[in-house]
Amino acid sequence: MSNFELSNSKNYVNEQVTPMHNHLAGEFWVKFWGVRGLIPTPNSHTCRYGSNTACVEIYVAGQHLIFDGGTGLRILGKMWQQEQKSLEAHLFFTNSQSNRIQGFPFFAPAFIASNCFHIYGTAASNGASIKQCLCDQMLQPHFPYPLQVMESDLNFYNLTPGNAVELGEVKITMAIINKNQKSIGYRVTWGEHSIAYATDLHKSLDIEEQKQILHIIQGADLLVTNATYTPPTDKNHEYAEFFWKTPVDLAQTADVKRLVISHHHPDDNDTFLDEIQDQVKSAFPNVLLACEGMLLSVENS
Repeated sequence: MSNFELSNSKNYVNEQVTPMHNHLAGEFWVKFWGVRGLIPTPNSHTCRYGSNTACVEIYVAGQHLIFDGGTGLRILGKMWQQEQKSLEAHLFFTNSQSNRIQGFPFFAPAFIASNCFHIYGTAASNGASIKQCLCDQMLQPHFPYPLQVMESDLNFYNLTPGNAVELGEVKITMAIINKNQKSIGYRVTWGEHSIAYATDLHKSLDIEEQKQILHIIQGADLLVTNATYTPPTDKNHEYAEFFWKTPVDLAQTADVKRLVISHHHPDDNDTFLDEIQDQVKSAFPNVLLACEGMLLSVENS
């Protein structure tokens, strides 16, 4: 059985960095560097949960894994630079929309020749590979420097859902979880422990999508997912339960041990998210709303 340890929920990381290795967290942990959907939302009402777009770091059995490269990736890169040593990591993208890739041009470690990054993704809805999508956003007039100025060793891999990536003792499986957006979800497995990352749920899942999602989240120690976006009006916040029902139902069906809801809507401020967390706990007690800097550890008991 897994035992989770939660860091201080107010330890947000907007412009603060912490040491690269957290030995207290053990050999399998996840840290949140970006928890917003759509666009970054820096203001005084989002400082506790955070304002950067999607980026999650998983450390497992000596492997450094990153899931999505939103603006939180820039802050993660600043932290890694403090180590002042060569590093190797694996970046997995769920899709190629802007909020998942917009931090990549600002990922400082990618400009250092001694570093090595393995980059994984599936084809976008227009057929473009993850490499092409990352290249395109760094072309003029969008960005002043092309991807080719990154001096690190960049290795690109085109993923096929249903297959797996094996990194030593760690296995990463994947499945299409939102066919309209061509989004994939991941499951990271090490021994008897697993973390599932499925962050493109929508409120109406067809039978095939539900089957694919359940395949990667079944019995997971930790599921990181999203609540389908809350419409950007205060009036619709009265019906917020409708928007977190889907992930709760899936977590209960799949016997997930702990649920983390991330990718918060830009209009959802800290006070509102506090209220939503209380509401969700009434239906699924072992749940947290993700905030930047939050650290969860899966320990061998």
